[in-house]
Amino acid sequence: MVKNSYIPFKAKILAKYQQTELDWTYRLECQIQPIAGQFMEVSLPGVGECPISISDFGDGYIEMTIRRVGQVTGGIDKLVPGDYLFLRGPYGKGFPLESFYNKHLIIAAGGTGLAPVKSVINYFYARPELLQRCDILTGFKTPNDVLFKHDLDKWAQTFRVEVTVDKLDESGNLEVIANSCSRRTGLITALIPDVEIPSLEDVRVIIVGPPVMMKFTAQEFLCRGLAKENIWVSFERKMSCGLGKCGHCKIDETYVCLEGPVFNFAQAQTLLD
Repeated sequence: MVKNSYIPFKAKILAKYQQTELDWTYRLECQIQPIAGQFMEVSLPGVGECPISISDFGDGYIEMTIRRVGQVTGGIDKLVPGDYLFLRGPYGKGFPLESFYNKHLIIAAGGTGLAPVKSVINYFYARPELLQRCDILTGFKTPNDVLFKHDLDKWAQTFRVEVTVDKLDESGNLEVIANSCSRRTGLITALIPDVEIPSLEDVRVIIVGPPVMMKFTAQEFLCRGLAKENIWVSFERKMSCGLGKCGHCKIDETYVCLEGPVFNFAQAQTLLD
């Protein structure tokens, strides 16, 4: 029997962890083996479907961090462990992990852009000998918008982790972010001049976040002398079918769901809406 790629499969919610007021991480029972950076099409019968990045995965499960922003995600927000989601995928191209071996890896993630790279960080956190070093730069709107606080603390035991917020909330307290990380206020681009880069040839950069953030963050790294070919970005688009048929995610002649969402910046810089 030929498998119909449009038919989703059921995935049981094993656990649900709150990240912020709007963001929850769902651990789903699932046997797929994705590549870090891929995404799933997630649906609720009678409600709709939306693309969600895979934030982590392991033996018999995947995790997705989902923000309550619309009808579908609002319906997902009401679910509890034991309920089911319906999934299609995984889709798209992920991060070329082997390209980062024995390199100085710098990851710059803005807001929910930290979710698609969480599995990359965990991969190298479990195998730090594969990298020369790793710098993790993260930016959020306020301290209350920070994702994966416990993970940031954990990663900071092995890697250099910097967390910045655009502004303080009413508490005015940066201590709620993460105990082991360097914390400050300001845009993520302000963190880049302080990153030590002993050898430009050995640096590889991943940038994920809103389009404006990725644009100016990439420019900062280019100003420091990095080659475009050594920078990767991930596009957040409305991938509808995930199979390159509907055209919702198309930019010029490029289908983001097929050729992305992860792109080398040498190609990504030409993808303009």
